[in-house]
Amino acid sequence: MQVSLAEAETQLPRLIRAALAGDEVIIAEQGCPSVRLVPVQTTTGKRHPGAWSHLPQAAEDWDSAAFNREIAHDLMGD
Repeated sequence: MQVSLAEAETQLPRLIRAALAGDEVIIAEQGCPSVRLVPVQTTTGKRHPGAWSHLPQAAEDWDSAAFNREIAHDLMGD
């Protein structure tokens, strides 16, 4: 469903219920779709402390000025 911004302001609880029920809710400004109202995805998995412990450790100079300049050079193409 597509609703105007003015309607969304007055009918927000109804629109939230519709989005939670799986309906597509689009909010339009001046007839132009601008926002989609969607439910937040919750995580279903259980946390496992240490799950990333197998990843390589960061280098000692990972945040040095020289390394940051190198990254900036690569990104900017200077």
